[in-house]
Amino acid sequence: MDHAVERAVAYMRERCGEPLTLAEIAESALLSRFYFTRVFKAETGLTPGRFLAAVRMHEAKRLIESTSMSITEISLAIGYNSLGSFTKSFTASVGVSPGRFRRLSRDGQQGLPDPEPAVWPGGGTVAGTVSLPEGHGNARVFLGAFRTAVVQHAPLAWAVVDVPSGRPSCYSLKNVPGGSWHLLAVAQAAGVGPGPRAGRTVLVGGHGRPAVTVAADGVTSAAVRLRPVRPADPPVLLALPALDPPATVTARPGCASVTPAPGAGARRRAAGHLRLASAAPARSRP
Repeated sequence: MDHAVERAVAYMRERCGEPLTLAEIAESALLSRFYFTRVFKAETGLTPGRFLAAVRMHEAKRLIESTSMSITEISLAIGYNSLGSFTKSFTASVGVSPGRFRRLSRDGQQGLPDPEPAVWPGGGTVAGTVSLPEGHGNARVFLGAFRTAVVQHAPLAWAVVDVPSGRPSCYSLKNVPGGSWHLLAVAQAAGVGPGPRAGRTVLVGGHGRPAVTVAADGVTSAAVRLRPVRPADPPVLLALPALDPPATVTARPGCASVTPAPGAGARRRAAGHLRLASAAPARSRP
């Protein structure tokens, strides 16, 4: 990873509440603005401005969860002058309003509301395997097709799949509209030591290419590989369902059989069995 990008990301995180300019961020990386922008986007998949916006929203999530500051105080702390603008941006990125996010966090029920099903005329399917890095136990993985390189806004389609340690599982995203989308994944993997939370690790990843091109009425193959979080990874903004890793996962040969979205009798997800849903498209922000 480029050390200049790491310096810039650290600078953004430390001063995310200030009105930072591109020149100031590039200076923190000891690079010219033009060259810095090119290197930064190549490393993170985002422009510095969009990365900074994601850092600010992630800081807002942290403050909502861990402090008693009012929503107005939090919006000002991350550089918003309008509570209405902050609330609109937060809700679009995270999937719930700031007030509801705080209630869910305090109740220990933070999770992604099931998106409304949507049927895309001529939508395609993205399918493949999900694999974990070595040295991790079983994991529960959220993966989705997103418009940008950040896990934010309602995904075009998503799934949750249990992956056993040392062996990949299959997934399938159906009704994905034709086009190029970012296939991103977030997981919590169990440790290999004693205790229910020993060594639990958050993993992120996706398809190796910048974006996956989906053909209408076709099937696109894409392998998803997870890894530990890196300093310059874009923050995860979307409120996700609980990803507590399963104690046991039964490895099965071949690819998954698809099961309905959660409902009566559909709560259990064995290895290779997916929870699938489609979401209405999220309006992308400039």
